Amino acid sequence: MAFAAQHLPPGHSAGAETPIRSSIELGAVIRDQRKRFSLTQLDLAGLGNTGNRFIVDLENGKPTVQLQKVLDLMDLLGLEVLVRTKASRSASAP
Repeated sequence: MAFAAQHLPPGHSAGAETPIRSSIELGAVIRDQRKRFSLTQLDLAGLGNTGNRFIVDLENGKPTVQLQKVLDLMDLLGLEVLVRTKASRSASAP
């Protein structure tokens, strides 16, 4: 991404983890992070070199947004995707 997270104001909590199970949940996490930086959707669109409509769709959980653009915006906001095996729901599960 052309802009590094250093161009954004400080304030995101390092190390915080949020399990994401839907595009709606991902959109909410991205919206919350954008707001932590006191950015408008237009600000983020400009920094991310994308259209405002993309930001609106992403934050509203549209499931068909372009993955690479999402990853680029997450990087810009200091967020990352971590893929891991789900923990079992109970200790007795095989």
